[in-house]
Amino acid sequence: MTTLPISNGMRSWFAVYTASNHEKRVAQHLQVKEIETFLPLYSVTKRWKNRTTVKVELPLFSGYVFARITPTESARVLQVPMVYSIVGNRREPAPLPDAEIEKLRAGLQGRQAHPFPYVKAGNRVRVRSGAMAGLEGIVVRTYGSLSVVLSVEMIQKSIAVHVEADELESCAQSLPLSA
Repeated sequence: MTTLPISNGMRSWFAVYTASNHEKRVAQHLQVKEIETFLPLYSVTKRWKNRTTVKVELPLFSGYVFARITPTESARVLQVPMVYSIVGNRREPAPLPDAEIEKLRAGLQGRQAHPFPYVKAGNRVRVRSGAMAGLEGIVVRTYGSLSVVLSVEMIQKSIAVHVEADELESCAQSLPLSA
């Protein structure tokens, strides 16, 4: 994902770096402060030592919560317990493209996704249909089907989303897509 210049007074999406395993609590604190958040979750079944199994919802991007704020609200975000920083360059926080966050939000509705190691190699593809249309990622085979690994480069995190081959098109700068 590319970064955009901060426009004064306009709310933009920022990646908030949090303490591990505190993403939900940070999102709750931000919501109490009336700050819009986006914390995508995925379900996983855990088996405890006493052989009890339970379904747990974990953050799709561990260690990060997305917050929609103005540049002047960054101090309010940094006051929240277990928030380490707002991702950016050394001088200032860097916003994420609103359109990409909105496509990600819409595209995760009704789809299975799970974290995936951040990768740069492989066939680069663009999702050409559906709610995630226009997002680019790397195609991989998972669980006997195709997934697209979508990466947020600023935070070096990736997720894999299950897709059908006919939803994808090859990007010009990559190798041809082979199913």
